Amino acid sequence: MIDLKLLEKDFENTANKLKKKKVDEELLATLKDEFSLLKSKKANLEELQAEQNKKSKLFPQYKKEGKDIGELKKELEENKKKIQEATEIVRVVEEKLQNIALNIPNLPDDKVPEGEDEEDNIEIKKVGSLPNFDFTPKEHWDLDSEQNIIDFKRGVKLAKSRFSVLKGIGAKLERALINYMLDFNRQRGFEEVVVPYIVNKETLQGTGQLPKFADDLFKIEDEELYLIPTAEVPVTNLFRDEILSSDELPISLTAYSACFRKEAGSAGRDTRGMIRQHQFDKVELVCITKPEQSDEVFDKMVSCASDLLTSLGLPHRLVELCGGDLGFSAAKTIDLEVWLPGQKRYREISSISNTRDFQARRAKIRYKDGKKNILANTLNGSSLAVGRTLIAIMENYQKEDGSFEIPQVLKKYME
Repeated sequence: MIDLKLLEKDFENTANKLKKKKVDEELLATLKDEFSLLKSKKANLEELQAEQNKKSKLFPQYKKEGKDIGELKKELEENKKKIQEATEIVRVVEEKLQNIALNIPNLPDDKVPEGEDEEDNIEIKKVGSLPNFDFTPKEHWDLDSEQNIIDFKRGVKLAKSRFSVLKGIGAKLERALINYMLDFNRQRGFEEVVVPYIVNKETLQGTGQLPKFADDLFKIEDEELYLIPTAEVPVTNLFRDEILSSDELPISLTAYSACFRKEAGSAGRDTRGMIRQHQFDKVELVCITKPEQSDEVFDKMVSCASDLLTSLGLPHRLVELCGGDLGFSAAKTIDLEVWLPGQKRYREISSISNTRDFQARRAKIRYKDGKKNILANTLNGSSLAVGRTLIAIMENYQKEDGSFEIPQVLKKYME
């Protein structure tokens, strides 16, 4: 959640920053007005409560002096009713304020480039050489027609479209990639954790998926529970409503999970193959830091994901997202896009984001620095999307007969 005090204090600058994310200034003005109204109503409530406390303390004095307490009782009863009314007004205003604030995205960093969509993202650098084929490279679904390791038809039979079944070397490679990614990340200083794949509403609200992106989530019927869209959600929320010690930070974690997304806004996109599935595997990086540590940790996370791709021999590029393509919770994001020779283009395989204190404010993740409680910074990133890594290996290591090599670093995991 954005800092409402900052919005009130520096409305023009805050509104200008959020224009990069196409946020309506009128909505921000409404939020500012509601915040000011809430402060006013809370001040009124506090005055009534102070008056109640002050007059309540007069009872012993009145009795001691032999005064009639009837009038005092009447005043306290009337004031009590005013407190009840004022409390309800504060509750209603708080609820309205919360409903607006939870749907406002994070402020982008000052250096985030202007832009409307992914076409305006800025390439930072390319890493690795593109493979040289003396034949026309195929896309992964054409390769699979010869290898028969991805069963799309049975995935549809078991569930619906955008589900698939891996078998044989495909299933083995998927498992090898998960183990290799976790080992790689642990060697880079990330502690491995295993988290639930089902979480509650408060957890999704903490990282920003709810309420705005409810349509993209798989909800469990008759329960306030949801399947996770990414391990970022439970891993970040491990520290929800907690006050950490300064010495604990930064906390660096890695986790494997299955991920579940309705892909509600992607009708017609990547309907063929394994690029965009309703269920997919991913290894995630999450860091909890002090504000002054977060830029350094962000660079560490980007390097970790990039070096992981390099170790697999997969050419890729780093791209900085413009304001119009930046995610809801992100203040800054660098995407890693892997080269797919069958498609003759780079495709996203990892997204590393610094959310600054946006998620921490929603989830109340703080640390104690001396006597003060300070909001932490949270960062997250894919390391990597496992299915997309699998198809990147298939396409980059393919042979003319439709088979493909296994990267050297994975061979011991395939034994």
